Amino acid sequence: MGNLTVVTEMMAEEVLKATPIDNEAALREAKRGILDYLASAFAGREDSGTIKLLQAIESEGGHPVTPLIGQNKRAGRGQAALLNGFMGHALDYDDVHSDVRGHPSSVILPVLFALSSGRDISGKQFLNAYIIGVEVMARLGQAIGTASYLNGWHNTSLLGGIAATFAGGRLLGFTPAEIQNAVGIAVSQAGGLRVQFGTEMKPLHAGLAAQQAVQSIEWTQQDFHGTDAALDSEIGFLHVYSGNETDEAVREALTERWGETWRIAEPGLWFKRNPFCSAASHGADAALELAQLHMDSATIQKVDIVFPPGGDAALIHTRPKTGEQGRFSIEYVVALALLGQPFTLGNFGTAAVSVEAEELMGKMSRSYDAEHKPAAQAIPKGRFTIVRLTLADGAVYSREVCVPKGSPQAPLTDADLESKWRESAPDQEKAERMMQAIRGLENSNMSELEGFL
Repeated sequence: MGNLTVVTEMMAEEVLKATPIDNEAALREAKRGILDYLASAFAGREDSGTIKLLQAIESEGGHPVTPLIGQNKRAGRGQAALLNGFMGHALDYDDVHSDVRGHPSSVILPVLFALSSGRDISGKQFLNAYIIGVEVMARLGQAIGTASYLNGWHNTSLLGGIAATFAGGRLLGFTPAEIQNAVGIAVSQAGGLRVQFGTEMKPLHAGLAAQQAVQSIEWTQQDFHGTDAALDSEIGFLHVYSGNETDEAVREALTERWGETWRIAEPGLWFKRNPFCSAASHGADAALELAQLHMDSATIQKVDIVFPPGGDAALIHTRPKTGEQGRFSIEYVVALALLGQPFTLGNFGTAAVSVEAEELMGKMSRSYDAEHKPAAQAIPKGRFTIVRLTLADGAVYSREVCVPKGSPQAPLTDADLESKWRESAPDQEKAERMMQAIRGLENSNMSELEGFL
């Protein structure tokens, strides 16, 4: 493979020399990403899984260095990364990136907060590292392709810990060799299966990936050694999980054209309005349009939901028993919309689904259309969902959505994100001060923002 065996080294060099906050769009989206992550984490601060993990951390003990978001407590760096990652992803309310097919910020930001604590880290350093972390995770997502996800791996944890390790190395000013070593440690901790969707383990994937990145950084600081070619070779990460050789196309995806654009802004992060899997967003918007027809659910004879092949891979529950499972069920999301039941956090909790929703889901079926051509601007590329209702009198009503609200092509406004944050924050005065701190982060020190966590 010749020069293809130096991919890890080439990436480390790019990570260290890039200055993405010089790009106005990247800087803007990074600030929006931080606000959205904190809104998601504060919303998850009282989740039952959060409480369990907090109790485990307190039982374990350790050095209280890093704030536990929304808890008025501190823990060790790795412990805090674990809990803060879990909270960010607990409600599936956090951002998504279509190149990743997963959730970047709930892994990368807990790592950067953990590594910043107790150190003199500027807002510029933090923002650069965050943008770079998203960049690496998106490039890894493109390089690894779709096979690993379709085979059952969860990209949030499979790719997130590695990307966050690159980001953490940049934050702390590692050398290229130190970053290579830390990534060598991180790749052997990568994992996470989609079979866990709809359980507390799913958000724990984000926390574990964040904790593993912190460990990889700290073990490197202790002179613990891993391979310096973790992404390369026939038995390296990319080949093992994708089944493909680290060929020229893969090398290019990971190492070429750094700085021309930044993936945090193009194609961009996808911020959610609702606490369920983004793969259901297309169908949710289609069902909400159909709900405007004000049909009695009793008159609905059947509901057909049409995807491109593989478009529903994340939606593993067809007949969920709880709202938590319903986060990963197009049937449940469509049922709520058609019944006029809101997409509230309560409807996606651990309680059993309503009898009405269960009855309506019983009328639903999925199908796949490989020939259908969605709109050119569809996100992810080629993605669509069609919801088709057939009524008892034979009437048929159908809606198709290719660009859901909240996606980069139909983004949430700054006002939308600020509203999401205010709804999650426990203290409105603190909420306003934190937003001010984020707006001016490139001109301040991380200790200022940390004081609000």
